[in-house]
Amino acid sequence: MSLRSYRDIQKRKTREINVGDVKIGGSNSISVQSMTNTLTTDVKATIKQIEDLSNEGADLVRVSCPDENSTKALKEICKHSKVPIIADIHFHYKRALEAADNGAKCLRINPGNIGTKDKLKEVIKSAKYNDCSIRIGVNAGSLEQYLLEKYKGPCPEALVESALKNIRLVEDNNFEQIKISVKSSDVFLSIAAYRQLSKKTEYPLHLGITESGSFIPGSVKSSIGLGVLLLEGIGDTIRVSLSDDPVKEIKIGNEILKSLNLRSRGVKIISCPSCARQGFNVIETVKTLEEKLSHIKTPITLSIIGCVVNGPGEASQTDIGITGGGKDSNMLYLSGIQNKKIKNDEIISQIVSLIEKKEAEILNKK
Repeated sequence: MSLRSYRDIQKRKTREINVGDVKIGGSNSISVQSMTNTLTTDVKATIKQIEDLSNEGADLVRVSCPDENSTKALKEICKHSKVPIIADIHFHYKRALEAADNGAKCLRINPGNIGTKDKLKEVIKSAKYNDCSIRIGVNAGSLEQYLLEKYKGPCPEALVESALKNIRLVEDNNFEQIKISVKSSDVFLSIAAYRQLSKKTEYPLHLGITESGSFIPGSVKSSIGLGVLLLEGIGDTIRVSLSDDPVKEIKIGNEILKSLNLRSRGVKIISCPSCARQGFNVIETVKTLEEKLSHIKTPITLSIIGCVVNGPGEASQTDIGITGGGKDSNMLYLSGIQNKKIKNDEIISQIVSLIEKKEAEILNKK
């Protein structure tokens, strides 16, 4: 079996839906999204954060709409957004109507807490009229009381039963532009719930480990939970939920997909942890390069290895590579071939120049 065959992930076949101009499900690539944490009524700050998220690689952005002033603000926000906006709606159906009218391309709702069937019918009618999709969001922290009593607490079966019930409520109104999530802060509960749900519905699934914590623990939990499911071909769109800057959610989400060869965007750096053999300061070099190459959008691979133990091997597999040598003498590799020796203080400038030149060449060929 070839190395490439080990890397192939057979994505589960799901229905295709539209969220604005972003296609979710089917054979489409997995999208990455985040959520603003500004006051939605602070239009300027919210637009700025959406722009930051978009520049980092967000395909979709969710915005909370807790009151009428927020949904009114959504009209201006959507007008200036480069990416489709998902309106986060809870409890009051009128917020969903207003959000759809004001430019949201998807409504995140739980049909069970939106009100009566007549109110849900109005929401779906508005979604149809405004070409708006719906995400049915089920969360272990807000399950229906009867399910908590039936199952004696949150469990995969309770999450899936809630999701299926809510799917039927929407389908009863002849609406199928929907995606589903069954989130929990518990990695094992989330994985089990998504596995079960993926066998019971063909709708696209939005993956997430909700309320996963601050940057480090949240990134680890999300990488494990989402990684396991994505390796099994489950998932059409993802969010990494962190108690941190939302831009970091997009960074981690993209890195998860890049690590699984499910997304190619920007420079992929392969670097060693460094040790006493290093010919230059690997850690600081990588940090600086990550910052100086953050504007690159074209997929390019770069290896930064401090010594000759693994350096030549890694460099043979990347577009550009640096292998540390002795006495301020490091080897530069281009397309896996030795090119020339460069000094420590030349590494940053030469790598940045080569990466920018390679991106220009690739873009000119398109």
